[in-house]
Amino acid sequence: MTIPHLSKLIAAPFTPMHKDGSLNLAMIPEYYAFLKRNGVTGAFINGSTGEGVSTTSREKMQVTTAWGLATRHDPEFKVMTLVGGTSLQDCREQVLHAKDAGLYAVSLTAPFYFKPANVQVLAECCASVAAAVPDMPFYYYHIPVLTGVNFQMIDLLKAVDGRIPNFYGIKYTHEDFMDYQSCLNFKDQYYDMLWGRDENLLSALAVGAKAGVGSTFNYAAPLYYWLINAFNTGDLPKAAMLQQQSIDMIRLLGKYGGIATGKAYMKLAGMDCGEFRLPVKNMDAAQFEAFKSDVFALGFREYCSR
Repeated sequence: MTIPHLSKLIAAPFTPMHKDGSLNLAMIPEYYAFLKRNGVTGAFINGSTGEGVSTTSREKMQVTTAWGLATRHDPEFKVMTLVGGTSLQDCREQVLHAKDAGLYAVSLTAPFYFKPANVQVLAECCASVAAAVPDMPFYYYHIPVLTGVNFQMIDLLKAVDGRIPNFYGIKYTHEDFMDYQSCLNFKDQYYDMLWGRDENLLSALAVGAKAGVGSTFNYAAPLYYWLINAFNTGDLPKAAMLQQQSIDMIRLLGKYGGIATGKAYMKLAGMDCGEFRLPVKNMDAAQFEAFKSDVFALGFREYCSR
């Protein structure tokens, strides 16, 4: 079997919310069209950006169904859902629902309360969930800063290789380029290694990455396509300058409170996805005005998604 490798930019969508914190599922068809219009090739739903850990199992299924319906006419737009959590039984139910909803793939994070003791146990967790949907692509989501599970992913690939037929690859959201490059080159680049740090995309391209999954691709896709084009044409100074623009944009997330700032960026791009749920803190009106000034000073209007 040859594993198809995804390419270009895959957005990690925000889950649209009403003012009362309930799901705004009616917005998802418009959201899909917005991403498509800006060249985004897929969506990684119910992840960190999508508040998957703050929504109920039923709500995640509703989000999955909505994205499946919105994209069912477009097989080129790949949608995968994160099913990670603390209950593998719940994860198995989620992947079965994702299959029924017509999604392309599913993804699992490591259980983060009772953590796997070693990479072999983590491989068993992957096998347990992947076996529920043997004809769907399965990806592991490596994000140790949030899960606290930080095994070398090259060891995971070795542990699952030949054991999980539908294990397609890893969404790699970490800064260990030695490990990432080893995964890329394992078995003649057999597995699909999706890069997950927007602020380091240029570095990932340099070692061989072909696709990125990120939150800032929601609202700044043109910036990253300019970066990719500059890299592919050998204009490294321009690519480095564009990556610095990305970094400057991402630094504002930290300045204004973290992940919820992404939804503020979306408002400025014309897509109001509401606010984040507790315990994430949202900025108040005065902070939003200051944020707008900082954003527009970076030239956001020139490179934002439209």
